[in-house]
Amino acid sequence: MNEMNIDISIAHQTLTLLDSAGTTKAVYCISTATNGVGCEKNSGCTPLGTHIIRAKIGMGAPLNAVFVGRRLTGEICTPELMAQFPNRDWILTRILWLSGTEIGKNRLGNVDSMQRYIYIHGTPDSEPMGEPHSHGCIRMRSADVIALFEQVKVGTRVLIN
Repeated sequence: MNEMNIDISIAHQTLTLLDSAGTTKAVYCISTATNGVGCEKNSGCTPLGTHIIRAKIGMGAPLNAVFVGRRLTGEICTPELMAQFPNRDWILTRILWLSGTEIGKNRLGNVDSMQRYIYIHGTPDSEPMGEPHSHGCIRMRSADVIALFEQVKVGTRVLIN
C-alpha cells in the first residue's frame, strides 16, 4: 500500500487524502468541532497539529453500525433509533483514533488527543457536513469513512490545520 497522508482543513471543513508524492487522491467534506479549535481536555474543541492514526476500529462493520466506547453496540443507526436516544453523540461505521505527536501541544498532559478520544468517524447522513458541528472529533459521511479507512493504515500522518 502506498504511504498516505491526511490533511484536514478547519477553515474549509475538508479532509484531503494525499499519496506519498503529495498527489491528491480524495477530498471529503467533514464536520469539526462546534467549539472551534483547541487542544485542552474537556474543551469540546478539535485539536490542531500533527497526529497519527493510532488505531483503526470497525473493519467489516456494517454501514451505520453504532459504536459506544469504541465497541459495536449491535445497533444500526436509523431515524427511529436517533429519536429514541436524542442526546447520543453518534459514532458510526468506522473509527480512526488519533494520537498527537507534538508533546505539550496535542500529546501528553492536559492536551493529549488520544486521551481525549479524538477520532475521525462516521456520522448519520442527517447531520450537517461542511460546517463545524462535532464535539471535537472529525465527522464524515459513513460511506466516506469506509473509503478512507480502506486506504490508510495505523501510523498514517494526519495534519489538522
